[in-house]
Amino acid sequence: MILKIVPVFGQCGRNISSLHRPIENVTVVGGGLMGSGIAQVAAQSGNNVTILETDENQLENAQKIISNSLARVAKKFFKDDNQKSQAFVQEISTKITGTTDLKRAVANADLVIEAVVENLEVKHKLFKSLDEAAPARTIFASNTSSLSISELATVIQRKEKFGGLHFFNPVPLMKLLEVVRTSETSVDTLETFLNWGKSLGKTCVQCKDTPGFIVNRLLVPYLAEAVRMFERGDASAEDIDIAMKLGAGHPMGPLELTDYTGLDLGVFIMEGWHKKYPHDPLFQPVEYQKKLVAEGKLGRKSGEGFYKYKQF
Repeated sequence: MILKIVPVFGQCGRNISSLHRPIENVTVVGGGLMGSGIAQVAAQSGNNVTILETDENQLENAQKIISNSLARVAKKFFKDDNQKSQAFVQEISTKITGTTDLKRAVANADLVIEAVVENLEVKHKLFKSLDEAAPARTIFASNTSSLSISELATVIQRKEKFGGLHFFNPVPLMKLLEVVRTSETSVDTLETFLNWGKSLGKTCVQCKDTPGFIVNRLLVPYLAEAVRMFERGDASAEDIDIAMKLGAGHPMGPLELTDYTGLDLGVFIMEGWHKKYPHDPLFQPVEYQKKLVAEGKLGRKSGEGFYKYKQF
């Protein structure tokens, strides 16, 4: 499979200090929505990108996600100029390749970013294999939104070359990148992460390895409290969402956002935090949300959560 991606206009070269370790070749492990988005923006900034997946079907799915996203970008930049749009998509697509061979995927990698299922055991097995196969210069990052970066790093030897790069969905549109450091992440690695993130056109914020980092540490308990308020009957879902949009200036209400991200994801994150920090009241699971998930009401992706949605 060959894809390829062109530089995003006006996104690169904005007062970026010289890289300690220039990033040219990026490997993204996992070609789902997040992994495909990361691959796209990396290639748009000029990187050579390899997507590692488990089988050809998953690689084809990644190709479709990126092709559709590029088509939207091209339409925005070139409107009805089909020739320029096609040239843009083709130029970008040739910068991305896909493989199911782990050793091949990391053979020339400067940076490897993991974006697979949120399962510690799966990620441990993966990072151990990546550490053994990648060149000594390669640095590693996880796109996890809920697991401890320090715990993920326990299985590798190069702990000083490991950190978190937490992107937000949809990656090509969302400007924020959380750069997470552990107590063992080197200054050189951190600087490289920050400079690379800036080269993608992202605004980078730094954070220690704390549960949920910055955004989810504040956001997930807030969403949980909105669900509790709805469960108590204090207000309707619509009024809770309208109140936070008009009263707090939020672009999306908390229950709308819970539906958008998936009720199951919220349950997964909260239960993981609760297991590790059982006495922290902020991390108490919401039984009503667990009930909805058990009923298959996951939000937009299932057609129903706090609201009902038309299925396409």
